[in-house]
Amino acid sequence: MSYAIIETGGKQLRVEPGRFYDIELLPVEPDEKVTIDKVLLVNHDGEVTIGQPVIEGAIVEGTVMQHYRGRKIIVYKMQPKKKTRKKRGHRQEITRLMIDSISINGSVVASFDLESDEEVSIEDQATAEVAAIEETVEVAATEETVEAAAT
Repeated sequence: MSYAIIETGGKQLRVEPGRFYDIELLPVEPDEKVTIDKVLLVNHDGEVTIGQPVIEGAIVEGTVMQHYRGRKIIVYKMQPKKKTRKKRGHRQEITRLMIDSISINGSVVASFDLESDEEVSIEDQATAEVAAIEETVEVAATEETVEAAAT
């Protein structure tokens, strides 16, 4: 299992290829590639590379899946005995990033290829579930027909 620790949006994240992460908003359109070069640590099969502060030549590549807004946070300020109340809301802009590969000095340490893995997209899962339900209904109808013919 390979992973890297990257810095983006003022935060440090432990990322693995094939997983998605919610990070601060990136100025990139959805379905575009992103390259993050602030890689602090890379672990590949027990071999750890630590940067001081970053690893030179290390790159984490990802694909922006979507942009959305986080949950609303209510900020309520009140001064007692002064009749002062302030109620403000805030929703953080978030980017969902799918990590594609981790590479050091041009050689890919770990990567994720959607076509070769057995992971299936949400639309494919939904169509598979619908097909399974239709098959179950057909089997049940066939069994009822056989029981009716036997009596």
